Amino acid sequence: MNLKNHTIAVLKGGPGSERAVSLKSAESVSEALQSLGAEVVEVDVTSTDVVVPEGVLVAVNMIHGTFGEDGQLQEALEKQGVAYTGAGVESSRVAFDKLLSKEKFLAAGVPTPRSQTLKLNGSDELKLSLPLVVKPPREGSSVGVHLVRTEDELAVALDDAKRFGDETLVEELIDGKELTVGVLGEQVLPVIHIEPVSGFYDINNKYPWMGGTGKTLYHCPADLDEATTARVQSAALAAMRSIGIEVYGRVDVILREDGEPFVLEVNTIPGMTVSSLLPKAALAAGIEFPQLMERIVELSLQARGAREVTLA
Repeated sequence: MNLKNHTIAVLKGGPGSERAVSLKSAESVSEALQSLGAEVVEVDVTSTDVVVPEGVLVAVNMIHGTFGEDGQLQEALEKQGVAYTGAGVESSRVAFDKLLSKEKFLAAGVPTPRSQTLKLNGSDELKLSLPLVVKPPREGSSVGVHLVRTEDELAVALDDAKRFGDETLVEELIDGKELTVGVLGEQVLPVIHIEPVSGFYDINNKYPWMGGTGKTLYHCPADLDEATTARVQSAALAAMRSIGIEVYGRVDVILREDGEPFVLEVNTIPGMTVSSLLPKAALAAGIEFPQLMERIVELSLQARGAREVTLA
C-alpha cells in the first residue's frame, strides 16, 4: 500500500481518563504516517462532538478508553460517513465492557478467570474467595484496578469501585506471568512477558513518562516453550474472534504456573507510545512502526467495506 499524498486524520486526546496516553500515541502515529508520505491532520477531541475534515482517506483512532474505545466514536464516524481504523461499533462496545466480554469468552470456551458481577449497594453476596481482583467494568489502562488479598483491602477496593458506577467485576486472582499478545488481521504476533519490578502492571508501571515511579521489564518474545506459546496465542486469537473484533487488538493474558493461560481482556485501541507493547511485538515479527500503521490502515479500509479503494 502507498499512502503518499493521501490525507489521513489522526484523532487524539479524548474526554476520558486516558487523554495523556492518547496524545502520546497520536504523536508517534502521526510521525509514522508522515514518514510514509501521508498528509496528516491531527484532530484533538475534547468532547463527544467530533468533526473530521472532509476529504480524508481514513480517520486513525488513537483515543484510548472512554468514548474512543467503547463504540461511541465509531458510531459518530459512521454517521458522518468517515472510514476509521480498528474495531467497529458493536465489537468495540463489547470489548470495552469487561462484563459483556467475559460473557463472550465463556460462551466461546475461551479460558478466563472465574468472576462475579457485584452490585455495590450491598444487595449482592460475594461468592468468590480471596485473593481477588476488583475491576471497574468500563475503564482501561488498569484504572481503578485493585489486587485484593485481605478483607481490609477488599473493603477499600469496593469503596473505590463506587467512583466508576453501581456495579463492579470481581475476578479470581491468578498468580503467574503477565503476558500480552498482539493480533494484526489473522497474524498473531510474538508473546510479550510483562515483568513489573514491583507491584502489578498498573498505570504507574505502564507509563513512567507520565510522572510515575514505576519500572517494568519487557521480554519479547517471551521465554516460553513452543507448546505454551501456541496455547497462549491460540487463547488470544479465540478471545478476539469471540467478540468479533476487526483489524487488530492486544489481548492480556495471565499464565498460571502450570502453563495454563487465562484471558483477562482485549484492548481494541492499544497504546502506540514509545513504550507501548503492540509496536514492540510487531517489531519482533519484523514489522517496523510505519509499516505497522500502513497495515492497520489497509485492514481497516477493508473492514469498513472499502475493498475497491486503490491506494496508489
